[in-house]
Amino acid sequence: MTRILPKYPVYVPSAGRADNCFTPGVLLRDGVPFKLVVQPKEFDEYAARFGAENVLTLPWNNEPGCTDGLLRSRNWIRDHAEASGAARHWQLDDNLMGFWRRWKARKIRCEAGVALRVCEDFSDRYTNVGLSGLNYYMFSVDKHRQPPVNLNVHVYSCTLVNHAMPFRWRSEFNDDVDICLRALAGGWCTVLLNAFLCWKMKTMTMTGGQSGLYVEDGRLRMARALQRAWPGVVETKRRFNRPQHVVKNSWKNFDTKLIRRPNLPPDKGEYGL
Repeated sequence: MTRILPKYPVYVPSAGRADNCFTPGVLLRDGVPFKLVVQPKEFDEYAARFGAENVLTLPWNNEPGCTDGLLRSRNWIRDHAEASGAARHWQLDDNLMGFWRRWKARKIRCEAGVALRVCEDFSDRYTNVGLSGLNYYMFSVDKHRQPPVNLNVHVYSCTLVNHAMPFRWRSEFNDDVDICLRALAGGWCTVLLNAFLCWKMKTMTMTGGQSGLYVEDGRLRMARALQRAWPGVVETKRRFNRPQHVVKNSWKNFDTKLIRRPNLPPDKGEYGL
């Protein structure tokens, strides 16, 4: 059977993880085209492991102690994707271990291409989806009945970005939460699929990447920075035995409805699954 692949470009920003960067291996195994986005000084390491044809270099190297490297990379990736003429693009964290389909309370491993494509096709059926993506495997609890999608919530780690949405990344701390809040406050919807899931390594279990931001009082500084940016919307509380940002009323204050496109084509059914 012919593999189902995403129709929008897939990017994986990474730094300091050439030896333990999991997402490219999953995409290579599943035949999904992608581009690893790295600093020029790390090109050789990543190219040797994942192939030079799969690596894009940023126009800069991050200075020692840099905290906004990912922020700048994300915006550069959007520019690159827009220049290609694509209407949307994917940004995947570099520590994804695989993809699953949730079906009748079971979680069944599936290929990356079909998981991403389902999210794309669903998002394209509406005119006002600014950000969409896949929920974490660990947040899909078998004993709870979950809808196929959650509307107007945080989208993280596996994100499809609509280029018609004007908002770009601006915060070096909790950049994903901030851009979701800006999209929602600007009248767009966000969509998080529960029907398909991704498995992400837990924060601080790997070296490289953004790990340096979380050490010592990093979590507290990050939560408070987001609270200052969103007073009355975000609070700083202690959860999971650590400081954590909390969005007021668990995001339920955002109630924008999806707007269906006219003359929609029929859906693709089971996508061969």
